[in-house]
Amino acid sequence: MSALADRAGTAAGRSGGLRISYAAIKRGALWLLTASSGFALIEPSPYEVIFLLAVFAFTLTGIRFSQKLVPFLSLLLLYNIGGAFSLIPWMDEPTSVRFTAVSVYLMITAIFLAAIMTDDTIARLETLRRGYLFAAWCAGLAGTLGYFDIAGLGDVFTLYGRASGTFKDPNVLGPFLVLPIIFALQHVLIGRLGLMRGFLVMSVPLLALFLSFSRGAWGNLAASAVLMVLLTFLTSPSASRRMRIVFLTAAALVLVVMALLIALSFEDIRSVFEVRASLDQSYDQGVTGRFGSQLRSIPLLLGEPNGFGPLRFRWIFPEDPHNVYINAFASYGWLGGCAWLALMVATCYVGWALVFRRTPWQNHAIALWSVLFITILQGVQIDTDHWRHLYLMLGLIWGLAALPTPNPDASRARAAQTLSLRTTT
Repeated sequence: MSALADRAGTAAGRSGGLRISYAAIKRGALWLLTASSGFALIEPSPYEVIFLLAVFAFTLTGIRFSQKLVPFLSLLLLYNIGGAFSLIPWMDEPTSVRFTAVSVYLMITAIFLAAIMTDDTIARLETLRRGYLFAAWCAGLAGTLGYFDIAGLGDVFTLYGRASGTFKDPNVLGPFLVLPIIFALQHVLIGRLGLMRGFLVMSVPLLALFLSFSRGAWGNLAASAVLMVLLTFLTSPSASRRMRIVFLTAAALVLVVMALLIALSFEDIRSVFEVRASLDQSYDQGVTGRFGSQLRSIPLLLGEPNGFGPLRFRWIFPEDPHNVYINAFASYGWLGGCAWLALMVATCYVGWALVFRRTPWQNHAIALWSVLFITILQGVQIDTDHWRHLYLMLGLIWGLAALPTPNPDASRARAAQTLSLRTTT
C-alpha cells in the first residue's frame, strides 16, 4: 500500500496536480527526525514533536509491518509492561511516571523505524544518515564553542568543565556522536569520500566527542571503529578494496593521532584528559562506589519481583546504577529485566546474521551494527535505556533484518525496466 501510494503521488506530480511525491515528503520527515535528535536541552524536545509529524506523514500512505518484527515488538512490550507494574506503587511521583512514559515512547519510535524500512530502504537510510550528521555537527559545534567559552556559551553548553553541547550530559553527547563518525569513516574506506574530505566531515563531531571527556564515548568510538573496519574488510568484494581499506585505515589512524597530539599540546585540555583517561575514578571505588553498589543491589533485586520502582535505585544507593541491565531489573522488575536481556540477545543474533548478508544496504548495516553492538556491551557501565539513538539503531537493525535478501537477477531486471521507462518518458 505504501509503495502504491508513493507511485500515485509521483504520478500526480507528473500530471501537474502535485509537485512533490509522497516519497519525498516522507524522506523529508525522516531527515527532520534525525536532524532534530541532537537537541535535547529542553523537554519535550523537538525530536518528540517531529516524530509525531513523521508518524502522521507515513500513516497517510500506510505502514507495512513485517511478521518478522513480532519478536522485537513482543520483547519491547514485555519490557514496558514490566515497567508499568513496577510503577504502580509510585503513581503519585511525577518523575517516575515520566520515566515510564518515556520508555513507552521510545519503544514506539523503535517499532516505527523498523517498520518503515520495508519500502524505499536505501533512500530512507541515507536520509536518516544525513539528518543525523547535521545533528552531530550542530551538537558538536555547540559543545566546542561552549568548551572554549566562545561568546559566553560555556555556561550553556558545558557541564563540569566538559563539553555537553545541546545535551544535558557529556556522557550522552559523546556516544551520540559516534555513529556519524563511523559512517564518515566507512565512506572513506569504501571510496565514497576522499580521505581529507572525510576527515573534514567528521572533524567537528570528533573534536566535540573528545572534549566531552567521556571515557565511555572514547571506548565506544575506538571499539566501533575497529569492528566496522574489520567487518568492512571481511565483506569487501575484491582484493583491491581490501588493500584500500588497509591503507586508508592506517592513514586515518595517523591523522587522528596527529590531531590528538595537537589537542594535548594545550595545557587546559591535557590536564582534564589525564584525569579522565584514568581507569581508576574515585566514584567507582569501594563498597559504596558505582560497581560496589551494583553488586550489593543484586541480592536485594532477587527478592523484589517488581524491582525497586522507576528511578528508585538512587533512593537506596548513592546514585543511579549506571548499568542498563541492573537498571532493567530495578526499574522494570523481573519481567522487564528478563525481557531486556532477551531483547539484547535476540538483537545480537539478528545483527550478526545481518551484516554478512549480501544486500544493497550491507554497508549501512555494518556501520549501524558496529556501533549498536558496542553500545549493547557498554550497557554494563552506563544507563543507555533512554538514549534516543540506541532505539534508532535497534529499530533500523531489526527493520533491515526483517527484509528479504534481494534476488540479484530480479534487481537487475527492475533497474533495466526503470531505465526503459525513464527513456520512453
